[in-house]
Amino acid sequence: MKHVDFSTAATSAISALVPQLKTAYLPALDLDLVDATEEQAIASLLAPGRRRAFFMNAHCCNIRRHDEDYAKAVSAADILLPDGIGVELAGRMTGTKLTANLNGTDLVPALLAKAAQQGKSVYLFGGVPGTAEAAASTLVSTIPGLQIAGTRDGYAGAHNADDVIDDINASGADILLVALGVPMQELWLHKHAHRIDAPLSLAVGALFDFLAGSVTRAPKWVRKTRMEWAWRLAQEPRRLAKRYLAGNVSFLAHAGAKTLSKLPMADFQRRFLDIVLSASALILLSPIFVLTALAIKLEDRGPVIFSQTRVGRDGKEFRIFKFRSMTVNAEAHRASLLNQSDREGVCFKSRQDPRITRVGRFIRRFSIDELPQIANILRGDMVIVGPRPALPCEVAAYPTRALGRLAVKPGLTGVWQVSGRATVGFDQMVEMDLAYTDSRTLLLDLLLIAKTFGAVVSGRGAY
Repeated sequence: MKHVDFSTAATSAISALVPQLKTAYLPALDLDLVDATEEQAIASLLAPGRRRAFFMNAHCCNIRRHDEDYAKAVSAADILLPDGIGVELAGRMTGTKLTANLNGTDLVPALLAKAAQQGKSVYLFGGVPGTAEAAASTLVSTIPGLQIAGTRDGYAGAHNADDVIDDINASGADILLVALGVPMQELWLHKHAHRIDAPLSLAVGALFDFLAGSVTRAPKWVRKTRMEWAWRLAQEPRRLAKRYLAGNVSFLAHAGAKTLSKLPMADFQRRFLDIVLSASALILLSPIFVLTALAIKLEDRGPVIFSQTRVGRDGKEFRIFKFRSMTVNAEAHRASLLNQSDREGVCFKSRQDPRITRVGRFIRRFSIDELPQIANILRGDMVIVGPRPALPCEVAAYPTRALGRLAVKPGLTGVWQVSGRATVGFDQMVEMDLAYTDSRTLLLDLLLIAKTFGAVVSGRGAY
């Protein structure tokens, strides 16, 4: 297929067709996507009227860039739902924070539960022989009152489109789920939706496989860390390597390039460096992410990710992400330990902090606990090189001179981090950061990034 250029006109029809459902335009993807809660999306999908809905993830966006027919099918859909961390990151590159991740595996069962309460029926079309029936059985057993209007496989059962459509219409189904895989399912609906009586049709990808149990879904804690793609990759590495490794890099690179094209040159260079290095690290370090998450979960069954409010550029607060290295109730005990700080000044740091777990001490020693901040960088909250982000209570206690640290975005690494971290006193850290903000260049950033590897290996000040 030839490369396709898009205008916003085609996708702007979404808001007009479903005015009650808020959408957000993502310049990095040139798409209007639903920007609503799961409840709001379901209410709109089940409202009176005819609708065709597709889920858009990084893989879908990659195909859309190169497949003209698929691009037309996407443009003609009534509702496009954001699916996955890739789309979320693409939005955050230009400051758009979508309300929810509306992936089909979670949304569709919730939608069918609501449909059952309204007495609506569903038809399942797709999958290898037997999969649609097994998926229907799971749905009936988990959703009281759900009516299955019919099922049909996506192989021999899909051979004759006229027979498929006649069967769907004869069933009287209110909802049609099509699971033929991307892009076949969207192309099929685009071609035949006008002949289908069911008011609501959705392209649902691998949903039937998950419901039937032929593909095991990631545990909830993996999904919460937004690493379900890594779980899928581990299950089927040969089939999914191209999609999740090369595909994710391609997606982030394209989204980043679209974002960068709108920035001044100096900002362009720095943001380009952040996006390329962070996206590459996210892919290459995914095995470490998974192993670290498993170790944390096995130690005490607590949450894998720790998030906390930090202060960024110009005093704007954001949520920082880290692998949890302390006990679950660590924050509740922080105040009682402040007098044990090994570091002079505002910022608390204790070498013998009793809240740190065994796994926590290891991942802190090699700075592995900081890796989830790659997501903060891709979202635009942080940069690779800059002052470390402070707690609001620390900023409240800052002397006037220290507020100069907030003139730039906080970073994953920087002068303080490569100079000894916790062994450097607060006042000295402030002077280092102020000197950096006054003289930062792309070359200086590259030098600090290079020095970071040595600082991580040495472990100096990492506790």
